Order: sequence, then C-alpha cells, then structure tokens
Amino acid sequence: CCCHAAFALKEAGYETIMVNSNPETVSTDYDTSDMLFFEPLTTEDVLNICDRVKPQGLIVQFGGQTPLNLAKALEAAGAPIIGTSVDSIDMAEDRKRFGEMVDRLGLKQPDNRTARDLQGAVFAARAMGYPVLVRPSYVLGGRAMEIVYDEDRMKAFVNQALDVAAGKPILIDHFLESAVEVDVDCLCDGRRTIIGGVMQHIEEAGVHSGDSACVIPPYSLSKELIAEIKRQTSAMALELNVKGLMNVQFAVTGIKGRPTDGTQPVVYVLEVNPRASRTVPFVAKATNVALAKIASLIMVGKTLDELGIFQEVVPTHFSVKESVFPFNKFPGVDIILGPEMRSTGEVMGIADTFPMAFAKSQIAANSALPKEGTVFISVNDRDKPDMVVVARALVEMGYHLLSTRGTAKALRAGGVEVQEISKLQEGRPNLIDYMKNGEVDLVINTPSGKGARTDEGKIRAAAVMNRVTCITTLAAAEAAVEACKAMREGELTVKPLQDWFAS
Repeated sequence: CCCHAAFALKEAGYETIMVNSNPETVSTDYDTSDMLFFEPLTTEDVLNICDRVKPQGLIVQFGGQTPLNLAKALEAAGAPIIGTSVDSIDMAEDRKRFGEMVDRLGLKQPDNRTARDLQGAVFAARAMGYPVLVRPSYVLGGRAMEIVYDEDRMKAFVNQALDVAAGKPILIDHFLESAVEVDVDCLCDGRRTIIGGVMQHIEEAGVHSGDSACVIPPYSLSKELIAEIKRQTSAMALELNVKGLMNVQFAVTGIKGRPTDGTQPVVYVLEVNPRASRTVPFVAKATNVALAKIASLIMVGKTLDELGIFQEVVPTHFSVKESVFPFNKFPGVDIILGPEMRSTGEVMGIADTFPMAFAKSQIAANSALPKEGTVFISVNDRDKPDMVVVARALVEMGYHLLSTRGTAKALRAGGVEVQEISKLQEGRPNLIDYMKNGEVDLVINTPSGKGARTDEGKIRAAAVMNRVTCITTLAAAEAAVEACKAMREGELTVKPLQDWFAS
C-alpha cells in the first residue's frame, strides 16, 4: 500500500518521503520514493523528519496500526495529517465513541464492556454471559486475545491481558459462536463510498482475520445479505468522514446450516479500521482496482468522481486468500488457530469456481489436498453431527476413513463406514504410527482442548512434522471436501492474472 501510494503521488507531481525501518520491504528500495528515512516509527523521530523536510502532508493510513497509534500525538505537535481526520480515527478506536456511532446508525454490535482490573472483568463477563472474547486495547495482531468459556479460565487469562494492555483498559465482548465473519474494504472521499470488495471468511468468527482463509466474492451469502453489509459499510464510512480506505469486520449469525436461536441472519459490526487493512492487496489483485493508489489521490484532495470511480467491480471468477504458517519451524507446537495471529504470509488461488480456487490456494500454502487415500477424522462433540455429512462425501468419493472411538461411533450412527484406531494413550498402532508409515493423507481434527500436551495437540503437531495436511475447523473441512471433488472431476489450469482481467 505504501509503495502504491508513493507511485501514484509521484505520477500526480508530488515529491514522496518514506519513513520505514524495515530493510526487508520493497518500500525501502532506493527507487520507491524520492526520500527515504530509515528511522523508527516513534512520535519523536517522525517529528524530527517533519522539522527537516517540512512536508505538506503525512499519510498514516497505509502502515497498519503503528502509525495510526502515533496520529494523535503527531497532530498535537502540529504535523499536517491528511486523509481521514485524527478525530475520526479516534472515534473508530475509542470503544465508547464507536458504540455511540453504531447506535446512532441503528446498527448492531455484540454486547461489550471494558475493565481495568480482574474484578471488573469477571463482573462484565458474568453480566454478558460466556463465552467472551477478552483482549487488550491498542495491540497488534490480536496479541494476548483469547476466547474464554468459563470463570476459572477468565481469572487465569485476565492478568496476562492487563499486563499487555499496559495501563489501558481491556476489552470484553460477548463471543458469537457459529457466526460467519465477513471483511469489507471500501474507498470513501467524504461524500461517496465505493465498496472495494466483500470477503467471506471460510473459518468461523474467532479465528484472527489475518489467519483465516477468505474468498471474494462471497460463496454462500445471499444477495440481500451482501447488499445489507454494503449499506452498513457505506453508512459508517460517511459517518466517520473517511477520506481514503476503510476496513470493516462483520459477524453474521443465523445463516442456514449454522444453527442459532433465530432463523433470520443478523449482521453484527465487530470493528472498523479507518485505514488500509492487510486484505487491500488481495482485493486489488482479485478485482484489478488499485485501491491504495486511488486512496492516496483522495487524500490529496481528489474525489471519486474526478478519478472516474463510479461503481464497484465484482469479479466473475473466485479468488481465495489463504494464510501461510511457520509451524514446521517449531516442532511440537500446537497449530490450532484462534484470535491471536500466527501466520507469516499469504497466498492466493484463482479459478472459475470456489472449490477449485480453494484447492489452488491450499497447494500454494503447502497444504495440498489429496485426490485419494486415507483421511483421519476426530472432532469435538459440537461438530460431530455436521462432520457426518463431510465424512459421507469422502467415502462416496472413495477415500478410506480412520477415527478414534468417539468420532467413529458418531459416524457409524450416521451410516458412514470407518476404521477405528487407538487413541495415543490406548496403545499402538495409533495415528502417529500410521502417519510415520505414510498411511495418512489428510487429518481433520477440530479441537475440544488446546495445547501441545493434549492428545489432539500431539496429533496436530505430528501432522506438521510428517507433512500431512491438517484441517482444524468444520468450515474448512466442508470447503476441502468440495475442493477434493473439483480436483477429481476437473483439471487444474494456470492462467496469468492479466488474462483473468482481459477476459
């Protein structure tokens, strides 16, 4: 995003200055900007640069959370921040002000409270009801964030969150189980909003958005629901007077096949980031719209009308963003995903259909799905009824199934043929022996416990060590079955990005 902004502003006749202390990024290449300051991103260092070069404007939207956290102090010292105002940034970041804005617009948010000590946190969780999501405010990558299901775990975790929060309050939200998460990136010039892309997450809410696979356009949401999500995004962008990019994360409950109390889908706003998010490059590649370039020109005073941006681009093909994890570098670590971000990169798969795009994304992320062979399935009680459908589809395609006793019993009750094998503590041969012998091609294991010492943790760690693809959520297992079917029935084809847009 920073590079695209520098290129667009240079084309528009501006001299550009990059401030970045990361030697590994292309934004610090000698030819990206006119001037490069290889300095830490602190208020003092940035103000020293302002004193030296007297810039016309500072852009804080493209560097993630770090420059956003500096915005208030920089403005107070007289630095000319352009684009979305510091007051609007504060309204999106401040829990109380943001809640008031959501109410003003008639939108919904999960019940939420703040706390500054253990007693306050426990009281807030009791008032809302478990499970709750606990997190420190103003942190990066979901650090010290946890979904808590009972009071004992709450007491154990809150002190850790308070340490990370460093004097700021911790945030406690009622956690929406079985919700589908949706990400939206949009452009706004203060008068009009254009949706960049609506992305449906494949993993359910609760997995950090940086770790979750997502697809554009959404593959199972109704047109009415997508239209409502776009309407809410536009309303918030205009209310915040965004000038540039904005990202919104929604959770949708009550979608068919994911049982909740209500039958109608309900859209909840989880958070709004008045800046470029990590999904902007993905959306730009999926739609062929250079979002960061357009946003940078809006910040220097251009309108969407002047830039010729009149309507959203909805691609006819499917693009899947998948995360890449470093688990093979950390033998024995449990690979289960949660609210704290663990991925170190991402890849993209594009195809005419969602299943084939998902299959390509898994190959790119080094977790290719097998076209045949043996699949081990062990899932928690909550997922067993839905897993019967997944298992049946695998058997119909000719895969051989292995399971431990509990899951095998549930699958047989659903009429699915499965071979039962011993749990790790029950003796040998167990799953790890099968994996070492190269007799397992795919592991589907949804957690009932977390940690490297649990049986499940050992299974997931062994899958990584033996290079066996391991799926840890029901939603990803459902997508994987569709992808396996697509690969068995059709050929994988390769087409350059330019050809997708030309066609």
